[in-house]
Amino acid sequence: MTNKENNKLETPEIGDSAGVMSAIEFARLGDGQVAYIRQLKSGEATRLFPTLAGIPDDIDLFALLSADGTPLSLRDSRNSIIADAMENDLKTVSVH
Repeated sequence: MTNKENNKLETPEIGDSAGVMSAIEFARLGDGQVAYIRQLKSGEATRLFPTLAGIPDDIDLFALLSADGTPLSLRDSRNSIIADAMENDLKTVSVH
């Protein structure tokens, strides 16, 4: 077998089943260590945090979500949500 053929076997192509993560594997990626910050409007926040009530419409809020999308915290400023992540030793990424 040539080096070119060998490399092809060791490096799966995109879309090959050997190189694709399942939805469960992807959701668990970084679980407990990585969280993401998402800016959202109050309407979106009430869907993620069902017990939330009395929030004015059309204000920007910031949510901290675990790697699998579980809502962890909600704040009215980006700095506050970053502080929440730091207090819980979470590495954060932003989602746009």
